[in-house]
Amino acid sequence: MHKPRAIFREEHEMFRQTCRRFYEKEVVPYHDQWEEDGQVSREVWLKAGEAGLLCMSLPEAYGGAEADFLFTVVQAEEQTRAGASGPGFMLHNEIVAPYIFKYGNEEQKQRWLPRMAKGELIGAIAMTEPGTGSDLQAVKTHARREGDHYILNGQKTFITNGYMSDLVIVICKTDPSKGAAGVSLLVVEAGTPGFDKGRKLKKVGMKAQDTAELFFDNCKVPAANLLGKEGGGFGYLMSELVQERLLIAMGSITASEHVLQHTIDYVKQREVFGKPLSKFQNTRFKLAELKTQVTIGRIFVDQCLALHLQKKLDVTTAAMAKLWTTDLQCALTDECLQLHGGYGYMLEYPVAKAFVDGRVQKIYGGTNEIMKELISRSFL
Repeated sequence: MHKPRAIFREEHEMFRQTCRRFYEKEVVPYHDQWEEDGQVSREVWLKAGEAGLLCMSLPEAYGGAEADFLFTVVQAEEQTRAGASGPGFMLHNEIVAPYIFKYGNEEQKQRWLPRMAKGELIGAIAMTEPGTGSDLQAVKTHARREGDHYILNGQKTFITNGYMSDLVIVICKTDPSKGAAGVSLLVVEAGTPGFDKGRKLKKVGMKAQDTAELFFDNCKVPAANLLGKEGGGFGYLMSELVQERLLIAMGSITASEHVLQHTIDYVKQREVFGKPLSKFQNTRFKLAELKTQVTIGRIFVDQCLALHLQKKLDVTTAAMAKLWTTDLQCALTDECLQLHGGYGYMLEYPVAKAFVDGRVQKIYGGTNEIMKELISRSFL
């Protein structure tokens, strides 16, 4: 029996049941097919919008519910619980939409946000390039102002929601001579001449989540699609990374809890040499270690969530949370897979899917090596 978590109120738990029903009805039955397709359906985005699961934190004027961040946490936890790695709702809700809301002008907000809240527009953000990885200051995609347009050239890769995207926030250099001070954000809409989507990338895991390469060849982007100030992009990106890394940590600890519970249930009924696997000391000791580590991780993440609600979560602590929980997720899932034996290698078992889906957690949002660098700067 899990102890109640003090950070949630009754309305959050009621919303949890709404989310659970949505994923069980509208997502889980179709997820295997989406993995074959390499993307989810457009229909599930529209249904999520109808259910009020998109852009919940936005004001009502832009289609949201002005919900606090814990409603997002609940939704993310239930999506993880369902093993639904396909729908890119979190990136759309808590990364793309907030950039537009915080840094966009009124015309941009009215043009894009209400349709994003309905699921009519799918959002993506294009940071990573083939040669830059986690180094956002080194992006080579560039945009030159010509009258009332920017001429955008460059290439992006590993873009979540990229293939299905209707609008993409593109990180580019508007003044390459200024380094980080020359980084800007341009919103590029699907169908813009010179904007092409490459193939859906074939990944180790998260196969139902469309991930694509994006190409910009003399792409003519209206100057009205500049998000915030020219040259302000790097600062905007840095200010949002704390929440992004917290979301990753939250997903990792939730995934770890569910994989561990699946494994506990499995070892109780799986017999080896005439007795349940749970009766062997090695099994019990392994699970005791994992249970302890998950509990520590959960307490830490919930503390980070409480700090974030007070706007007190700092870069270093968010990096620690991302580092600890994602390392734990990968190590724990490997141990749990081993306890399943050969069945753990079969994708019909949740532990196998969790094993391949979870590995990327140590990479995106800034690799864990970058997290160590950030943490070390706080004391060296």
